[in-house]
Amino acid sequence: MSVRTARVHHHHTHDARAFVREVAAACEMRGLRLTEIRLQVLELIARADKPIKAYDLLDRLKDDRGNAAPPTVYRALDFLLEHGFIHKLQSINAYVGCHHPSVVHQVPFLICDVCHSATEICDERVAGLLNDQARALGFRPRAQTLEVHGVCKRCDAA
Repeated sequence: MSVRTARVHHHHTHDARAFVREVAAACEMRGLRLTEIRLQVLELIARADKPIKAYDLLDRLKDDRGNAAPPTVYRALDFLLEHGFIHKLQSINAYVGCHHPSVVHQVPFLICDVCHSATEICDERVAGLLNDQARALGFRPRAQTLEVHGVCKRCDAA
């Protein structure tokens, strides 16, 4: 595997505490309010070993906050999504932390149908190519969701 390839593929098993600190720093720098509930949701996503669904987040929040309700979780998720701190995997309706939370960007994901891991492909060429193709057809893109399903290397070997 080349150095370039190793840099652009990120499996979502990064340092949760470092990720949360980076998001907190980005919020402070941008003048955004990282409320206690937003922070809790972020921490739960960061600690998850695979993409996590909103209702699983709610169940885990209820351990600390017995009165947590779906709108509370969805408002926190909306904030984190809007500012690029997390990604939503549309095809499985789950959330993962972003490997570059200080930079808002759109990236494709490889999603394993066996272990449900998500690998972020951090290569701006993919998003750029899709945007260029759309514009060439007279289409003004606002958002991208590119998810490739299959079997990861680890599961394929098992």
